[in-house]
Amino acid sequence: MIVTGTREFWLATLALALGSFMIFANVHMTQPLLPQLAQTFQLTPLQASWSLTATISMLGLSLLIYGPLSDAWGRKNIMSLSLLGAVFTTLAISQVETYSSLLILRSLQGLFLGGLPAIAIAYMGDEFERKAVLVAVGLYISANSLGGVTGRLASGFIGEHYDWQTVFLALGFSSLGLVLLFIWLLPSSKHFQAKPFHPRSVILDMRGHLNNPRLLTAYLIGGLNMLVFLSQYSYITFVLADAPYHLSTHALGMLFLTYLTGSLASAWSGRAALWLSQPLCMIVGILLLMIGSLLTLAGSLPMIVSGFLLNSFGFFLTHSVLSSWVSQHALKARASASSLYLVFYYLGASLGSFYLEPFWQWAAWPGVVMASLLVFALTLSAAIWLYFRQNHSSAVPAQASSQTSTA
Repeated sequence: MIVTGTREFWLATLALALGSFMIFANVHMTQPLLPQLAQTFQLTPLQASWSLTATISMLGLSLLIYGPLSDAWGRKNIMSLSLLGAVFTTLAISQVETYSSLLILRSLQGLFLGGLPAIAIAYMGDEFERKAVLVAVGLYISANSLGGVTGRLASGFIGEHYDWQTVFLALGFSSLGLVLLFIWLLPSSKHFQAKPFHPRSVILDMRGHLNNPRLLTAYLIGGLNMLVFLSQYSYITFVLADAPYHLSTHALGMLFLTYLTGSLASAWSGRAALWLSQPLCMIVGILLLMIGSLLTLAGSLPMIVSGFLLNSFGFFLTHSVLSSWVSQHALKARASASSLYLVFYYLGASLGSFYLEPFWQWAAWPGVVMASLLVFALTLSAAIWLYFRQNHSSAVPAQASSQTSTA
């Protein structure tokens, strides 16, 4: 098994982090380009946003496929091929002339982009010792947020000086370099045990994961947190674009730099979980989300930014710990267990605006905050349940051992 601090540990972790960085740079690259796409193809803002929605939706659906396939066919080869497929679709998009072609290729790109997120943590669970998994997962997820921020910033900068096709061309070739590094650096699996691929067994595995109370609770915490966290960014842009702030589009894009505290939290989460325990880290992260959301009600721009800095830290701390929790508590088929967690995660990302919109219509930003706190109260309760469930499970063997020694 790969041990923390060894050369093999750092090579594998760097490879997975580079792959993760590339994935989320490509997912979010169209966000700053939406006005340009709307103008070029004569689209409404909603139609332009489909260029992001199509990718995220297909990425989420693909997770149900890649996890079971990797349990049967292995980890590294599937991750490598899916990353190469994503690169070639990115380059192909730079050559399209119609919006329908762009959407088709963005959907295909999302299908390829799901390969690494569905498998990476299962690879760690197979190859890394427990302590190494906790540290590596945090670093891997920190690359998620870094990739998302970098993709948005690079896309906005290139798109402002050139055109949207050049953005896809530049990110396509940059992504190719990252994928080649990934293939070169990532050690081949040594502890993977293949499992024959049978659709019926896949369904049974999924059912088993959903019947596992600890896993199901983790899935719900991750999905519900994401439902609120991502959509808060969408609604706050309307607040900051209006009086009294009147921020420009470029300045609004800079708000995503608050994700950087999420990178810090993800990188730190492994060590924090060793010190506090995983459920306690989840509790701390959700409490930070609640405090950060309340800070935004102060009204001043510095307080709003501070609130989102805190929100990002709390969200990614919880998300990182949940990801490793799922890998460790899956009784079998780790890849499909991790994939199912991400399905809940991206389902939350897709449904957030539907949940928050009535509250926004009712009371604007204070309504969004109230709706957020209701969800965070649910996920906090779930995390507290996991904390007491873990302590109870630890106490039972200890009590049995005590009784045996006195007998």
